[in-house]
Amino acid sequence: FRFNRLVRVGVTASEKMKKYGAPSVKKAFGILSAISSSPKGLGVSELAKKLKMAKSTVHGMTSALEELGAVMRNPLTKKYKLGFTLFEIGRSAYSQVDLKTSARPVMEELMEKTQTSVFLGILNWDHVTVLDIVESRQDLKITAPVGATIPMLAGAVGKVFLASMDEEQARKIVMSNGLPRFTDNSIVDEAAYFKELKQVSEKGFAVDDEEYILGVRAVASPLVGLGQLQSAIWIVGFKASLDEKKMKILTGQTRKAARTISQRIQKQLLNNHETP
Repeated sequence: FRFNRLVRVGVTASEKMKKYGAPSVKKAFGILSAISSSPKGLGVSELAKKLKMAKSTVHGMTSALEELGAVMRNPLTKKYKLGFTLFEIGRSAYSQVDLKTSARPVMEELMEKTQTSVFLGILNWDHVTVLDIVESRQDLKITAPVGATIPMLAGAVGKVFLASMDEEQARKIVMSNGLPRFTDNSIVDEAAYFKELKQVSEKGFAVDDEEYILGVRAVASPLVGLGQLQSAIWIVGFKASLDEKKMKILTGQTRKAARTISQRIQKQLLNNHETP
């Protein structure tokens, strides 16, 4: 940040420190507040107009905030949204509201019911980051380290996140990147893909039938309650043990688990808000 120097005759050094940079801090919070109120995000020009600030000032501040992880810039739309760093800070403000803590017991129960690996992840612009995983107890299982990333256009979890966006934004992402052919089962026809996204939005879950990895099936469902922070859970297993009958059962169990986690998140937020 470029802090404005505050000079006043007779002020002490400590008073200078207290006042130093206050205008810039207020402007930075104004930018964060404006971004938080816009689900689609805001660009530099929009922020400048909304806050009546110079574009150069907004550009400098958003660049600094982006370096700190306080905001994230979508490379396609050039718009800013709140970053993951603010979520971490917000968790402390809410007495450690923890997505992983809320989700973990439900994920463990889902793993026991389905005997598949259960993942928890968050959308991070063009990819999905794995926040937690409960591995299947089977000798042969699907796994990945926490922190691993998955392309947003890959499989069930990608469909869940794209289906949660407005169609215009989703189309921009698909048109910019193209639909990749990970396997012969990957949906690469845009019309067919968006038809499926519509169904995902209506049903509340998405299915991956060997579309990302051959021999692997998955079911994903979105979580709600964390505002702009888009997250989801998904189960992954081998097709040999997941026939159509079992997949039908798993879709219901995954969707139910996602609703339960979402309710736990909302309840925790409410309890923290009411706690004096």
